[in-house]
Amino acid sequence: MDGEDFRKWSHKAADWGADYRADLRERPVRAQTRPGAVAARIAASAPEEGEAMEAIFADFEDVIVPGMTHWQHPRFFAYFPANAAPVSVVAEYLVSAMAAQCMLWQTSPAATELETKVIDWLRQALGLPEGFAGVIQDSASSATLSAVLTMRERALEWQGNRQGLSGQPRLRVYSTDQVHTSIDRAIWVSGIGEENLVRVPSGGRWRSMQPEALEAAIAEDLAAGYCPAGVIACVGGTSVGGSDDVAALGAIARRHGLYLHVDAAWAGSAMICPEFRHFWTGVEEADSVVFNPHKWLGAQFDCSVHFVRDPESLVKTLAIRPEFLKTHGHDGIVNYSEWTVPLGRRFRALKIWFLLRAHGLEGLRAMIRNHVAWSEKLAARLAAQPGFEIVTEPMLSLFSFRHQARDERETDEHNLRLVEAINNDGRIYLTQTRVDGKVAIRFQAGQFETTEADVDAAFEAITQIAAGL
Repeated sequence: MDGEDFRKWSHKAADWGADYRADLRERPVRAQTRPGAVAARIAASAPEEGEAMEAIFADFEDVIVPGMTHWQHPRFFAYFPANAAPVSVVAEYLVSAMAAQCMLWQTSPAATELETKVIDWLRQALGLPEGFAGVIQDSASSATLSAVLTMRERALEWQGNRQGLSGQPRLRVYSTDQVHTSIDRAIWVSGIGEENLVRVPSGGRWRSMQPEALEAAIAEDLAAGYCPAGVIACVGGTSVGGSDDVAALGAIARRHGLYLHVDAAWAGSAMICPEFRHFWTGVEEADSVVFNPHKWLGAQFDCSVHFVRDPESLVKTLAIRPEFLKTHGHDGIVNYSEWTVPLGRRFRALKIWFLLRAHGLEGLRAMIRNHVAWSEKLAARLAAQPGFEIVTEPMLSLFSFRHQARDERETDEHNLRLVEAINNDGRIYLTQTRVDGKVAIRFQAGQFETTEADVDAAFEAITQIAAGL
C-alpha cells in the first residue's frame, strides 16, 4: 500500500466508521450468528499473493460485521459499557497513525508528560487528595495484578522477586465473593495461590465485607502462622454492584500494616459527580485505586487508570533497568514502563486528553447522572409490573430483576429463557447473574449515546417478551 492508497483507504475507513455509528439503532445489539458460521467463511490458510483492498474491505463488511456484537449500540445494557466516544475514536486514529512505542520518556516525551498531566486531571476530578500519582494500564486486570504483586513484595520485605516464594511465609489476601475474577487471576499469576484468597463474608444492601469478619480472619491467620498481605475492596462489583465500606476496611488495614487496593473499575467513573462519592468514603486511605475510563467515561478501550499513594513501592516491585533502557543525561525522568508489567506501552493518554477537553467534566457528569436516573426509573417501572421482582436495588445505574415463572421451581430456567429470548429479539442486550444462588437478570445503563427513549425501549422489550414466554 503506497501513500495515496493509504490516504484513500483511511478516508474510506473513517467514513465507514461514521456511517456505522449513525445507523447502529437499526442493527440487533448482539450478534445473531451461530457458532462457527464466521470461521466457515474464512480461508483455511493465508494467501500467497496479496489481494486487492476492495476485496478485503468487501469481506469485512459481508463476513465480519454481521458477526459482531455492537458494544457502541445505545441499547447495549449488558455487562458494563466499553465506551468509545467519537472524539476518543478520532484520537485513536492519530495514535494508530503515529504508532509510537511509549515505553520510556525518551521514546516519546510528549506521551509520558501528557500521561502525567491527565492522570492528575483525573485525580482532581475524582476528588482524590494530592499525593496520589498514577499510570495508565491496559485494563483493571493489569492494575490489580500490579497491586497484588506490590502487596506481595511489601509483605515479604521485597524478597519475593529475588528469592521466589518457596520457603517464604504463606501469604493471605482478603476480599469478598463480589470482586471481579481479575482478582482471582492476579492471585494465581502472583504465585500467592487461590487457597490463600480468603473470602470474607459480606452482607447488607451493598453486600459489603463485614469488618468484624475481616478482623476475625486476620487474627485466625496470624494464629496459624500465616502472613496477611493485603485487602482488596470492591466498589461497584460486576455482578450486582457490591460495594465495601472502604473507610472501615482502611482502618483495619492500617492497624495490621496491610496493603489496601480498591477496585472501582466501573463505578470509579461516577466519582466525578460529588454526590456519588459516598460509595467510596475513605478511599484516600487506600494504597492503590483502579478505575476504567474505558467503561463509563468514554475513553476507548484499552484505558485503565491505576492510582498509587507510594509510586516507589510499585516501581520497586516492577522496574528492571538494563543499560539499553536507561535515559542518560537526564535526572528525574518518569518511565511508565517501570510502573507496569508489560514493557511496551501505547499512547493511551491522548484519548483522555481529547475526551476531557471536548466534553468537559460537566458534560460527562450530565451523562452519568442521566444514566443513574434512567436506571432508577426503569427499576421502579419493572417493580410495578405483575410478576416482576427487583432482586437488587440500583447501585448507580446497575440493578437486577427476576420474572416469576408459573411454577416457582422453574424460575431459574424461566429467567434464563427470558434473557436469551430478549437477546435473540435484538432490540436490547442484557446478561444474567446469580444472587444468593438464584438466577437474576442484570440491567445497567452506561453506553455513551444512550437516551431516555432507549431505556424506555428496554422496558417495552423486557415486558413484552416476558409476557410472551
